[in-house]
Amino acid sequence: MPITEPLRSWYALYTRSRFENVVFQGLCKKSLEAFLPRIRVKSRRRDRTLMIQVPLFPGYLFVKTDLNPKEYIDILRTIGVVRMMGGKGGPVPVGDSVIESLKIMTLSETPIISRNCMQKGDRVVVVNGAFSGVVGVFLRYRGKERVAVNIEALGQSAIVDVSAQDVEMVPPISSCRGDSI
Repeated sequence: MPITEPLRSWYALYTRSRFENVVFQGLCKKSLEAFLPRIRVKSRRRDRTLMIQVPLFPGYLFVKTDLNPKEYIDILRTIGVVRMMGGKGGPVPVGDSVIESLKIMTLSETPIISRNCMQKGDRVVVVNGAFSGVVGVFLRYRGKERVAVNIEALGQSAIVDVSAQDVEMVPPISSCRGDSI
């Protein structure tokens, strides 16, 4: 009877903020198959606009594994990895068709718009621009590329209007019960 190789599937990894490339390179150095879908976007600088590549899904990338214990621990010990996405039953695989669709989309020259679907009341942080580092509460979308963020200090409220691409959701604080993996 021939020995069959364990079935390898794609799994989503959640990373530290802005660590997608570090995790991707770390997984590749460990000879693991990884996929980081990236898109080209305009980046405004003081004196010019550049086209740069950014992750399609900030904070996430994909790794192909059979979840054998050694490889699973190797993945989780990669610098920047927070956890493998799943539920109480463990990591949940992502279909090969989904990964193939993402590969086709990211190779296309057609612009792709990706955004966290922020809801009123979500905690957000401004990551670029004059308000960089400011944490606030998402209020609403204002037009095609703008959002309104409420910032509270000293019991007072101030609303700022910033570019949607300059705002990221603050990840929820995980519990200390040890059930985050």
